[in-house]
Amino acid sequence: MQETTPPERRGRSRLVVPTRSDLTLRNFTEIAGGPLGARSEPGVITPGIFTVDRVLILLTVAAALVGVVLKGYCRVNGWETPTQFYATCYSDFPELFRNRGLADGLFPIAGSGSQFEYPVLIGVIAGITAWLVPGTGVSDARVLGYFDINAALLAFAALVTVLATARLAGRRPWDAAMIAVAPGIVLAGTINWDLWAAALLALGMYFFARHRPLAAGILIGLAAATKLYPLLILGAIVLLAVRTGRFRPMLIAAAAAAASWAAVNLPFAAANPAGWAYFFQFSADRDAGYSSPWFIYNLVAARIGMAGLDRTAVDLLSIGLFLLACAGIAAVALSSARRPRLAQLAFLIVAAFILTNKVYSPQYVIWLIPLFALARPRWRDFLVWQGIEGLHWAAIWLYLGQVTSGGPPQHNLDMPYYVLAVVIHMLAVAYLMIRVIWDIYDPNLDPVRRQHADDPHGGPFDGAPDRLRTAAGALTGSPVRKALSDG
Repeated sequence: MQETTPPERRGRSRLVVPTRSDLTLRNFTEIAGGPLGARSEPGVITPGIFTVDRVLILLTVAAALVGVVLKGYCRVNGWETPTQFYATCYSDFPELFRNRGLADGLFPIAGSGSQFEYPVLIGVIAGITAWLVPGTGVSDARVLGYFDINAALLAFAALVTVLATARLAGRRPWDAAMIAVAPGIVLAGTINWDLWAAALLALGMYFFARHRPLAAGILIGLAAATKLYPLLILGAIVLLAVRTGRFRPMLIAAAAAAASWAAVNLPFAAANPAGWAYFFQFSADRDAGYSSPWFIYNLVAARIGMAGLDRTAVDLLSIGLFLLACAGIAAVALSSARRPRLAQLAFLIVAAFILTNKVYSPQYVIWLIPLFALARPRWRDFLVWQGIEGLHWAAIWLYLGQVTSGGPPQHNLDMPYYVLAVVIHMLAVAYLMIRVIWDIYDPNLDPVRRQHADDPHGGPFDGAPDRLRTAAGALTGSPVRKALSDG
């Protein structure tokens, strides 16, 4: 294929063009004149004003505007139950602004008596953006102002995520377009502050890919102080360190992450221990949340007259199944004939956490989108998955409209259909995990490695030889490595 041919001009590299290499996008471009022409060589021929970065910026800004437009009903009429569910424009920002003391100047976590159920950096963002809203007290204008300020800043966070992903993707910067136009981010990007964690994690992965584990660890620690899931990336780094025997980058990144997380958290823990500990207490004490497999099980059990799962059982099953999934991912990482890429392992671990966790909020899809763009940049799988997530996003709001108010019957979604939407969402994520594992065991199917790359996101692990493999990997490793080197 033309886009996989090594560049002939020294110092310039051809970029992979999705409209050439991806059949789904190739077919979609027919209405716009077809794929990029044979005489155009991105990375070699100057693109003029429409560079990759500038196009990605335009796409991200356009998607952010669409996301705000979709919240138009609530921006005009206010965020009230049940209409905010029926209009599918719910956001946590108005609720927290009104009911966590933000409108009255109470700074989350640090303020006396504050009970804020999110990590420290989200509390900082929530508090600072509340200070930026003109006026005092709770009013419709101030609630709207708080939402708009956070929506604008989240658009910036999305932009950082897109550009950082484009830069660490090597010859495939266009894969970041998946993040720029992702329906999951358009629909759920302004529900909560998850995009901040995604942006910090993307920057951390960028620095790790540039062989700067100290800076990477600092950013991963800051991301974990925003949402805990970025810590799971360290698990992928540990597995690659074990496989390659390169432990120094892993130790530096882990130590830096722990130090930056502590530097952010310890001042709040010292100033207000009860307020700081509330997030951890709330997370431990909460029951199974909407759209989690455990919540669905309890719904079905109640409908057919079976006993449900209490909080203790949910905690044990959730943690146990996640650890079991991690053990399986470790087996894949150490048994495959060729070492997995960092993004592949990161996607698998975070996806396993999402499927087993006792809570699944609609915005959690944001966690997976940047990782999928790096792990398996195939548009067909991406668009099908995002369509399914869109169905789940609509289903949960219509179901919540019924649960919270028993509103007009024509707007309600009955429980079986909501359960079906959650099950399909879980099957879609599981399918993506299977596809990534398939790519690991057969690198010829991996879109990234088909471009004669090893692990452009792996930093110190890129091109590293194996030091430890299980018997299954040892049996197939030598022939596969020989075939790859011959190719």
